Amino acid sequence: MAAGWDLTALLNAADPAAPRAERHLWAARLLEWLRHTSRKGSGRPGAAPAEPSAPAASAAGATPTPVLRLRQLCTVLEQHELHRAAVQGVLAGIAGGADAVSLFADFGFAARASFTSELMARLRGHLLPGTPDTRNLAELFALLFEGADAAWIEQIDDTTLSRIAALWPAQGWRDAMIDAIAFLCSAVRAAGFGSALRLRMSPEALANDPFMQLAAAADRLRAVVREPDAAAWQREANFLRALLDACRRAADSVATHLEEYGVSLHIVFEADQLRQRTERIELVLDTVLAAGDGAAPAQARRLLHALVVIQAERRSVRALFAQHGTQLARQVAERSAETGEHYIARSRDEYRAMLRAAAGGGAVVALTTFAKFALMALGLSAFWGGFWAGTNYASSFIVIMLMHWTLATKQPAMTAPALAAKLAHVRADMADDAAGAVGGGLEGAEARHRADTDSAVEAFVDEVAHLIRSQVAGIVGNLAMCVPLVLLIQWLAQVVWGSPLVGRAEAQYVLESITLLGPTALFAAFTGVLLFASSLIAGWVENWFVLHRIDSAIEWNPRIVARLGAARARRWAAWWRLHISSVAANVSLGMMLGLVPVLIDFVGPPIEARHVTLSSGQLAAALGALGWPALQASQFWWCVAGIAVTGVLNLGVSFWLAFKVALRARGVHVRERTYIARAIRRRMWRRPLSFVLPPPRDWPAS
Repeated sequence: MAAGWDLTALLNAADPAAPRAERHLWAARLLEWLRHTSRKGSGRPGAAPAEPSAPAASAAGATPTPVLRLRQLCTVLEQHELHRAAVQGVLAGIAGGADAVSLFADFGFAARASFTSELMARLRGHLLPGTPDTRNLAELFALLFEGADAAWIEQIDDTTLSRIAALWPAQGWRDAMIDAIAFLCSAVRAAGFGSALRLRMSPEALANDPFMQLAAAADRLRAVVREPDAAAWQREANFLRALLDACRRAADSVATHLEEYGVSLHIVFEADQLRQRTERIELVLDTVLAAGDGAAPAQARRLLHALVVIQAERRSVRALFAQHGTQLARQVAERSAETGEHYIARSRDEYRAMLRAAAGGGAVVALTTFAKFALMALGLSAFWGGFWAGTNYASSFIVIMLMHWTLATKQPAMTAPALAAKLAHVRADMADDAAGAVGGGLEGAEARHRADTDSAVEAFVDEVAHLIRSQVAGIVGNLAMCVPLVLLIQWLAQVVWGSPLVGRAEAQYVLESITLLGPTALFAAFTGVLLFASSLIAGWVENWFVLHRIDSAIEWNPRIVARLGAARARRWAAWWRLHISSVAANVSLGMMLGLVPVLIDFVGPPIEARHVTLSSGQLAAALGALGWPALQASQFWWCVAGIAVTGVLNLGVSFWLAFKVALRARGVHVRERTYIARAIRRRMWRRPLSFVLPPPRDWPAS
């Protein structure tokens, strides 16, 4: 649009008497002209003529084109008084007709301290167009500047800034900034007084009541800035900065409380808004004080650059989740890691215990298999069939949990965060060793660092071996009990009633559905996603439970205590605090396995859940119905291959997703992945059985 305007046309269009919307549009066109390169030599009919001495696009490392064009604009205006007067009139109209306080005090902050309201505001900004007919300078700023402008604004030299500043009316800007400081201090004070943050701040950080003193400090600063006493300016500014630093420390202390008592996105967002407002106050304050120190151009550039960067960040919905969701993701990963530690067998005794627990889980799944066939025989509608299938799965998983047994496919999503925690410690140890090597001198330092690093990585490889071995034990235990038990029940039914519980028609359906020649691999990967999703739901529910102190309510609420009794209320509170994550994981996984495929079928391509243990039980039931001759059919062995692939994808997909989330939540960037992968391959080559069999009493050294 504005790229077709040359400088002469822009200057001729500057009209101080134009309506407000047209003045704002002229400013937008001017900024577009600054950004775009000249179209000189286009040769197209009707193309706008190139402006005189138009700068070519700047080369890499040279002065950016917009800065060169700014200099050209200033030169032209200094040489042509009529154009200069018109441009100054337009700029004066923009400054006089807009509320500048909104730019300094409100721009970049949510109207309400709410994550949801900020999310909706960003979505509206993407979907709804803005209008230049506004008195709100913050809204106009969003229309004028783009995120990419920050790069060239940062490179505007002080001389050019001074030439631009001479075009703007000096009156009113400092007053607007002083008012903005007062408004921002009021917002910080209100947030600090709010119960959402106040009750979670450290008492030590609030000892001197920094939030209480903010309003008075802002009023004193506002009074002295209008006086010629520079020493008084600096004294009040330093006191305000000290209060702001204390407020930031108080806001930072909220994170410690949330780590222990649960994370809320709204609280994290509100604390972050408070911290950003304190930083904005200091930035505006520095700009006000710079006018008296002769550093006004440089400080104005810094303020403008910061506002443009905020403009770019505030348009991004993804950045909002990335910025404020990290702490929640970490808390969910932390709680999953605590649960995952129980699924890792590190000794022979723990390995045998894992086999026994997995065998118990396999026995329950065997019964679940027959319940699934019974539900299929009822011929329910799609939704109710999925609902009762999910209820069947969820009930079985809850029984497994209550009996302290295990289901192998639930392990990866829980153990991955535990492994990520170990990797975070490994990287920290490696960094500490490297720092120690640098600090300890060159002699022998490199050898010590290499030895310490090898030791840390080998410890991590041990954890990988423990984890894989635990997964193998879980699957072996599940299948070793599920398959024989299903066959036994089928045989007993044949002996007692003359026909197996699962007939030949159902058996043929099983052989056609779980074969590797069909979409089994896709369905198995989809089930891995559901397994991962259940771990996220479990972590989120536990975080919600802790955040709202439900266990304390169960233990101390008068009505609950009156109904249950004090002793039973304490037991219930302790039980739910210990098992809320497992209950949420099992119920959510069961219902998703039953309902999600049905709901997806309603709106998209047909899809099914493929769970390795349930599929093994179904294949065993089919074998019990068809008899041993089925072993001679290739269709049966394609189903066996399908089950093997299902197991790999169930475990692999859920583990990979959980591991990626845990690494991102912890801020771990696996730059040492090549070194660690080499160590794992070396262990597989030297001791492959360590990834499968229980450890002997003492492994030989690597």
